[in-house]
Amino acid sequence: MRDKVFIGGGGEGYAVKQGLALKYANRHGLIAGATGTGKTVTLQIMAEGFSSAGVPVFLADVKGDLSGLAKAGSPGFKLHDAFMERAAKIGFDDYRYESFPVTFWDLFGQQGHPVRTTVAEMGPLMLARLLELSEAQEGILNIAFRLADEQGLPLLDLKDLQSLLVWVGENRGDLSLRYGNISTASVGAIQRRLMVLENQGGVQLFGEPALDLSDLMRTDDRGRGIINILAADRLMGSPRLYSTFLLWLLSELFEELPEVGDPDRPRLVFFFDEAHLLFDDAPKALVDKVEQVARLIRSKGVGVYFVTQHPADIPEDILGQLGNRVQHALRAYTARDRKNLRLAAETYRENPRFSTEEAIREVGVGEALTSFLEKKGVPGMVERTLIRPPSSQLGPITEEERRQILAASRMAGKYDAAVDRRSAHEILAERAAKRAVEAEAAEVAAEEEEAGPVAREYNAARRYSGNRVGRSSARRVREKDSFGSALTQALIKELKGTTGRRIVRGILGGLFRGR
Repeated sequence: MRDKVFIGGGGEGYAVKQGLALKYANRHGLIAGATGTGKTVTLQIMAEGFSSAGVPVFLADVKGDLSGLAKAGSPGFKLHDAFMERAAKIGFDDYRYESFPVTFWDLFGQQGHPVRTTVAEMGPLMLARLLELSEAQEGILNIAFRLADEQGLPLLDLKDLQSLLVWVGENRGDLSLRYGNISTASVGAIQRRLMVLENQGGVQLFGEPALDLSDLMRTDDRGRGIINILAADRLMGSPRLYSTFLLWLLSELFEELPEVGDPDRPRLVFFFDEAHLLFDDAPKALVDKVEQVARLIRSKGVGVYFVTQHPADIPEDILGQLGNRVQHALRAYTARDRKNLRLAAETYRENPRFSTEEAIREVGVGEALTSFLEKKGVPGMVERTLIRPPSSQLGPITEEERRQILAASRMAGKYDAAVDRRSAHEILAERAAKRAVEAEAAEVAAEEEEAGPVAREYNAARRYSGNRVGRSSARRVREKDSFGSALTQALIKELKGTTGRRIVRGILGGLFRGR
């Protein structure tokens, strides 16, 4: 299996080795199958194969099981005998237990090195997707990003964007003449969505130091590709955050990496687990973006592999670009399931030895239908394949083992401490403070101008007598307290009372009776 990633044995008696050619590994792929049919183990053995071939890998660990890649399997494991039997059956003669070089990452910074990006790098399109904004709200977000560029306001973290939106709302009258209507209701809606994202822990995603993509594309001292594992068990509680982050990462790879054409092996392989989350309720603009990235990132030497329960979860235009496929069992309990199963079978190059549709129903756990690109990129004939056993530990490692790996990692200390440098929030705060000082100075000057020369001399310490008079009391002269004024006020108060009203009625009654 030189220049291939060994997947398992197919053909009669599972004796024919099936492998994914490294030359065509950047043509993308699909791992599909119902829950519990072995997709995670397939992802694990493919990551092992790419790493052994010197190809770095990035994958999301949705269930926490893939951390076992960092530790070698053990003869004391309960499936040891079954693994050895399967290895002999498929001709895996050099099968042995071994660990692989792993770097752990975590958006929340708890189970791995922190992963950050800036708000500016995320961009308005993906941020609008993450916040589930309406078209009008997305338009205001685009205006904010445009203003940040024009005004030299770096958008690094959430508070930068929140401060900029406040400034946009305060100046909406002037901005609306140039950019179109800006409503306070829409600005407020965006602010509320940002608060929700902040409460979900998304605030830790934005900031510096931002992730350096070259740190995902490393090899160890033995030339094996580093397997980058993103802890996603907690992240799955915020599916929009999960899918948007992975899409952003793909887009950044697409934007940053140079063209390499068709290399002998990919520069990086990217596994997108729970891929249906990327397309659920996604606007057309976002689906078009994914299609563009999938179509063009191949020439950057990056292979993208979508992992999902059913091929129908992937839009047809994107599904047609996935040349390397591993199809685990699908269940057909309803008419719709049977229709989808039939459509899935029709996407494979038929094998005359068996019915693809029936085989998808019948394959057991650890078994799958495979089809990989062959010479000149032609899809290979579908084959019923027994997946090889993993060399690393099946199942998660302990928390103590994870801490030891993190402490020994080359990334230790590089991303741990967040950096908060001068950006949009600080710049806008400085501008507001400066305007407040200028306004106060202008008010003082106006008060002095109104008070006259005597007050100006008093304020300048050239006169030692005088009174400081505020603008609000400048035109009012306070009445002096005297015995006469006090008597007048007492009389008015008495007339307002019950006795006073009786006196007034008596006087008026006498006058009218007299007439």
